Amino acid sequence: MHRLIAAITALTAIGGVASALAQPAPMGERRTISEICDECVWEKAVTCRGFIEGVNFDAQGTMWMVGYLTGEILKVEGDQCVTVGEAGGAPNGAKFGPDGKFIVADRQRGLMSVDPATGERTLMVGQIKTEQFRGLNDLAIDAEGGIYFTEPYGSNAIDRTGRVFYVAPGAEGEEKVAQLYIDGMSFPNGVAVGPNGQYIYISEYGQNRIIAAPGFKPASIHNTPYVFARLEGGIGPDGLTVDSEGNVYAAHFGAGEVVIFDSNGFEYGKLRLPEGAGNFTTNLALHDGYLYVTEATQNIVWRIKVKKQPVGKK
Repeated sequence: MHRLIAAITALTAIGGVASALAQPAPMGERRTISEICDECVWEKAVTCRGFIEGVNFDAQGTMWMVGYLTGEILKVEGDQCVTVGEAGGAPNGAKFGPDGKFIVADRQRGLMSVDPATGERTLMVGQIKTEQFRGLNDLAIDAEGGIYFTEPYGSNAIDRTGRVFYVAPGAEGEEKVAQLYIDGMSFPNGVAVGPNGQYIYISEYGQNRIIAAPGFKPASIHNTPYVFARLEGGIGPDGLTVDSEGNVYAAHFGAGEVVIFDSNGFEYGKLRLPEGAGNFTTNLALHDGYLYVTEATQNIVWRIKVKKQPVGKK
């Protein structure tokens, strides 16, 4: 639908100016990590299995995630990870939708809806028009139930063929249709929706940077995609989340850290996992005063107490 990414290089400077006008954070202030957390000490929340991704919480506060290598949908009960339903496919990212269903981006199968009570998986979208997807990675859901999801496989730092799609919200039982949102990306990985849905943040893993683009919302002052932030070291940003103030949190894969930016792309700092922890930080979530992150080599969910709330909460 939108061939937005082709204009990024030429419009970066313009987009940066426009974003400063449109975003709420004050300019010129030096951010510090103490604004995010006080002691900033990580602790283990739970150990699971299967190259864990997609950490999430349901309405009751129960933690869920997926095992990419094992095909499992995982629910945390006490200090154990329990498989819900039959394992299969390659679930890569997950989010709870407004209807309580667990929506999964599966590399092999497409966009799936999972019934949390039974684990039954239903295909929502398996192709774009007559073309099969090349492998989905992650997704984000806006306040109305619209779904953004990434399709990175086959692309890389040189081959910029990665795509992002959008599925508009619809009534139960309606056939879901994916629309092309952005193409020409270097392995688009994580994706997150900012406050009010006006900005969509995409991890361009192959370029070690985060792109901001206008969502399917009324136009704001800033209406072009731009480079929101660049990361250093590691391999690239994986999962993303955004808090109620518009701050963006990136799980930096290969670096074993979470990097946090304000809504103008200025860095607060990095929260590096403890010594001895793995460095495959994959996905993250804000819940009940904590930031959670999955690390996929040791399959540990780490958490740290923070002062911020997720989008939609004060």
